[in-house]
Amino acid sequence: MGPQVPAAEVSSAARWKVLAAVVFGVFMVILDTTVINVAFKTLQEEYAADLNLTQWVLSVYVMALGIATPLSGFLGDRFGEKRVFVASVFTFGLSSLLCGVAPNLGLLILFRALQGASGGIATPLGTSLLYKAFPPEDRGKAMGVFGIALVAAPALGPILGGWLVDLGHWRWIFYINVPIAIVGTLLGSLWLPASSGSRSARFDPLGLLFSSVGFGSLLYAASRASSLGWTAPEVVWFFVIGVVALVIFAVVELLVVKEPLLDLRLFGNGAFLVATLTGWVSVLALFGAEFLMPLYLQVLRGRTALEAGVLLLPLALASAVATPVSGRLFDRIGARPLAVVGFGLLAINTWQFSHLTPETPIRTIQWLLALRGLALGLTVQITMLVSLSVVPLNRTARASSLVNATRQVVQSLGVALLATILASAISTTTSQQMAGAERFRGEGVTEERVVLCGPDGVATTGTVGRVTLPPQALGPIRTFCAEYTQGLENAYTFTFYASLVALALGAMMPGWPGKVVRREALQVSTAD
Repeated sequence: MGPQVPAAEVSSAARWKVLAAVVFGVFMVILDTTVINVAFKTLQEEYAADLNLTQWVLSVYVMALGIATPLSGFLGDRFGEKRVFVASVFTFGLSSLLCGVAPNLGLLILFRALQGASGGIATPLGTSLLYKAFPPEDRGKAMGVFGIALVAAPALGPILGGWLVDLGHWRWIFYINVPIAIVGTLLGSLWLPASSGSRSARFDPLGLLFSSVGFGSLLYAASRASSLGWTAPEVVWFFVIGVVALVIFAVVELLVVKEPLLDLRLFGNGAFLVATLTGWVSVLALFGAEFLMPLYLQVLRGRTALEAGVLLLPLALASAVATPVSGRLFDRIGARPLAVVGFGLLAINTWQFSHLTPETPIRTIQWLLALRGLALGLTVQITMLVSLSVVPLNRTARASSLVNATRQVVQSLGVALLATILASAISTTTSQQMAGAERFRGEGVTEERVVLCGPDGVATTGTVGRVTLPPQALGPIRTFCAEYTQGLENAYTFTFYASLVALALGAMMPGWPGKVVRREALQVSTAD
């Protein structure tokens, strides 16, 4: 790579400008992973498309994100991290505009793929640029502030998306990215430190081919597993293709190419391996609530997507407070104590979530979400910090690509697994009976929505009070409520065990009372 000003020689004001530029770029990428979900039915009606075709609007974004992420490190090394990051932010905004004006579903899916690809390139490079801009003693603080965007964006997505859909302006879900991208492009051009790139950076076509097939197939299989089942031929075949492709990819990267697309040898470093494994497991443990809780609130408690998003705000607010604090503590005491406290709190909190019932007071749930937000804030950024701390500065883009690419796959597989655990508790008979019971929604009930699982198994409206449904509808509803509650308990119990594994792995990371990783490893030379 070309020369870059050392972090120690960058003024304090310039560092925080780098942070602002990176946050603007990455925030909208993360926001778009959740903001579109609440508009799924609207898209289906708008384009008169079936469920399977509309599903691609969601799936193709995640797939493109995962496929492009491994490429970001090479592009940053070859053309300069600033140049590629700014171009990716601009492209994301342009593709968002194209999504908003898309006249048919096919073009919307195409432009969503372009969105995902540009976002997959921008995110790892943004992390790398931010990390390099700050000296070792301030990196935790900077990444902590950056973490606010990482936890706020997924929480704001359903709220913003639900509000726009309720207003009938679903296309603005895409248009809102345009001004953000314009500001991000300008700030990035003005404030990010320049690096010229290096013509000696070698492209790895075999690595790109097999990583694209591998990550893309696994991400697609994960997106379909929750609806089709893990044993469906389509899901099984894509899983097999993905695993085989990634095995070949590993062989190529380790034994064939001289400059691999993803440096898998980094896993040979103990601190990097432990931090990355902890990050993988924590994805399952931490983000289970963001997937399961909206389902609980909407299916069992009759809340709209917008209301569910608002009720989830305590999680985002608490994590937004805790994340910068944990960053400062990381600079002083290292990762281990933060991981032990954070994952310990998470384990207790998840066990409490596994005992939710349809009668649990909403205030109790919000209190539990706030505690979960504290755990999230203590742990969300420390695994990335430790991973990057043991890599030479001129290789952080490649390391960031590796961590982000693998974490996306684990997160997608985890969500699919949780959805399967939840669905497996609901019998086929109950599903069929509930489909038949839907016709009773209009009998004696004037409101559009009905809270199926009220106290004592009596269905209630969400706005007026209680309404007694016909007896033939109550039996299937009571059974459904019991089975769905059991499914949630099973899914949260799984994430509880994941949090225990994360706790054990986190205790192995560097930090007080042993060596604090920033004191030694963060001072690695920039030489390969």
